[in-house]
Parts: sequence; structure tokens; C-alpha cells
Amino acid sequence: MNKNRLYLLLQLFWAFMKISPVTFGGGFVMMPLMKKEVVEKKKWLKDEEIIDSFALAQSAPGSVAVNAAAFVGYRVGGVSGALLATFGMMIPTFIIVIILSLLFIAVRDNPHVEAAFMGIRPAVVALILYAAWGTVRSAITDTFTLALMIVALFLLAILHVHPVLMIVAGIVSGIVIKKTKAPKEKSASADK
Repeated sequence: MNKNRLYLLLQLFWAFMKISPVTFGGGFVMMPLMKKEVVEKKKWLKDEEIIDSFALAQSAPGSVAVNAAAFVGYRVGGVSGALLATFGMMIPTFIIVIILSLLFIAVRDNPHVEAAFMGIRPAVVALILYAAWGTVRSAITDTFTLALMIVALFLLAILHVHPVLMIVAGIVSGIVIKKTKAPKEKSASADK
């Protein structure tokens, strides 16, 4: 393994080691942090690629944070990158959970701890909404994707359609639209 590849893999591991301990509230909270690190700072992926990674992470079984780390790691460094990014995401969290579990047993009835959790919850909601807003801005590219989002939101919120069905419907819709747009785009470019 050459030095550049080893350096890249170590950077991947370290990037996710830094992201992991500050993602209180779950994988959705981590999205803005991951985007900032992977897209803006390191420039390993483009904005659309990170959004695709988040979509895959959400639709695959398991933790969103770990799945996203694995997908991004794979895109950047192949199988080795996926493994190292995943370990980087899991190790700090594992250690923190063990320590917090031991501490929580000792202080679970403390009013200051209860107050701290009351303050953390709204902050986590704000982080999730911020991540969602960034995803909306990147994912809604035209009238069709806007309409698809509105219909999906209606089906999820009002009719309580199962999320897996929504993912499958989104996949099918995207494929159908891409296939119907392709002939039109070819004829438009041929006319020029």
C-alpha cells in the first residue's frame, strides 16, 4: 500500500473519529457535520454524492450514522475506506456509551441531569431540521422532485404509508422519470 493511500485511509478514520462523539441525537444530527467535513473541508465528495450517501444510509437496515460512514468511506477509499470510516464512527460512540451508562446509573435521579436532557432535546431537533433543510435544497432540483416530495410527505404524514414502501416508490418513480426524460433529452440535443 502506498503512502498516499495509507494517508487517505487514516484521514478517513480520523474524520469519522471526530464526527462520532458530537452526534448526540442520532445519525440525522451527524449529517451537517459529515457534509461539512467530507464535502466542504476535505472535498472528497460533491454535495449530490453526500446526499445520495445519506439516502442510501437511511434506506439500509442499521444505524444511519454507521451506514453513512460506510457508504462515504467506500466512495472515498473502497472497502478499506468503508471499514475504517465505520470503525472511526463506532469506536468513540462505543466508549462514550459505556462511560455514560456507568455515570447515568450514579446520577439518573439528579435534577441537573434531567434539566440537561430537557435542553439537549430541542437542540437535537434543530440539528435534524437543519440537516433536512440542507437535504431539501440539494435534492429538490426541479418541479418533478418537488411534487414527488410533497406527495411522499402527504403519504407519510396523513396516510401513514410505511417508509419502505415510500423508498421503493421513490426508486421506481426516479427510474420511470429518467427513462421518459432520456428520449426527450436525446432529441433535444439532436435538434441543436
